[in-house]
Amino acid sequence: MSARIYRPAKTAMQSGTAKYTRWLLEFEREAKDIDPLMGWTSSGDTRQQVKLWFDTKEDALAYAQRNGIAATVEEPHEPKRRQIAYADNFKFNRVGQWTH
Repeated sequence: MSARIYRPAKTAMQSGTAKYTRWLLEFEREAKDIDPLMGWTSSGDTRQQVKLWFDTKEDALAYAQRNGIAATVEEPHEPKRRQIAYADNFKFNRVGQWTH
């Protein structure tokens, strides 16, 4: 039984720069069975439905160690944000040509 601990990315509807601080422990999915008659996929593994939320990464790791779960931690990727002003479009020493 293995799990991964990560901080999910913000949805497309969240455009702010506030930090998304909750961490998620999610069990790894196992192979699904394909029904030979209908072709539907099924699985007897109910752990794939479990998602546990934690306030900190350390809490999630402590929970995994307490319950004997082999967990891997994925650090979040922080986007680089460039602060530019609208007035920079009209600078005299602008890099690109100003065209309409």
